[in-house]
Amino acid sequence: MCYEIEVVIVDLMSAPPAPGTPAAETTPASRTLAGTAPARRPALDWRLRFAALSLIWGFSFLLIKVGTDGYAPFQVTLGRLLSGTAVLAVAMAVKRERLPRTARTWGHLAVAAFLLNALPFSLFAYAELTIPSTLAGICNATSPLWGMALSLVALSEDRPTRRRVAGLGLGFLGVLTVLGAWQGFSGLAFSGTAMALLASLSYPIGWIYVRRTLAGSGSSALALTGSQLFLGTVQLALVTPLFTSAPDAFPLWPTLAVVALGALGTGLAVLLQYGLVTEVGPTTAQMVTYFIPVIATAAGVAVLGEQLSWNTPVGALVVLAGAALTQSRARTGGPAGPPNAVAGTRRRERRPSLIRS
Repeated sequence: MCYEIEVVIVDLMSAPPAPGTPAAETTPASRTLAGTAPARRPALDWRLRFAALSLIWGFSFLLIKVGTDGYAPFQVTLGRLLSGTAVLAVAMAVKRERLPRTARTWGHLAVAAFLLNALPFSLFAYAELTIPSTLAGICNATSPLWGMALSLVALSEDRPTRRRVAGLGLGFLGVLTVLGAWQGFSGLAFSGTAMALLASLSYPIGWIYVRRTLAGSGSSALALTGSQLFLGTVQLALVTPLFTSAPDAFPLWPTLAVVALGALGTGLAVLLQYGLVTEVGPTTAQMVTYFIPVIATAAGVAVLGEQLSWNTPVGALVVLAGAALTQSRARTGGPAGPPNAVAGTRRRERRPSLIRS
């Protein structure tokens, strides 16, 4: 569920420097030192961490559903952000990360927190009051489609290709299949589905905003992410009392679900992805996108006993195929070179890299 943080990590971590080191500050001496010093191997193989990340984000929709059984949607979102912020605060303290220093950066982070945390998290929580977690997970998979459509308008360096445009059309055909358009959308909770789709649309809007405003901030990805989550928590803390009253009780399972949703899905998952992007690059790390709706659907059916009609998994596969096409790049001729082979340039991802549910 953290597609919000991914773009910060990809934009800042895709270059070779070590985590937290801006690319512009890399010196020949540091490159020599990096080439001679032995690399620190993570305790767990990246494939295991990739699988854990897929499971955590895939089960997030189930946790939202369980959380809303005992708490109001805004309360679920507030608890989620509070738990996630606590995890990242500990990580930042251990790594001695510095918070952003300029008011301009904090202002942009406040907007990013709204678009990438407060708004989509709340919309998904409200959506799951009326739609199953399986449908919410599939709606989340449309984020790359929205991102493709928006990037063609908002990002001048993104040029449409036939393959990507075909992927966009195929993806939205999959959405119509999931929703049962030929049946007149009968039996569909329109408001809940619309909120889930709006949440998925909010992510790429936030990605584009972050890319335009925070890519050169000079702060590390972890510092930006932690600060962003903190601001999202403040936003929810101000809004929640206006729309809900304090809970009368703290039921066990909904409480555990909300804490796990934040600590794992919005805290630990970010750290896992942070390491994956650094170790194997954003292209491989983004493949987690295609496992999230599959796991969300399996969890909803197996654990919550949600009903599944044939068009839901079929449409989901079409959506994923379309999303894969929109993320693809045309092959270029010429000899292959190392990343960032051109001196003085930074490699940039020209598409949203990962889905946050």
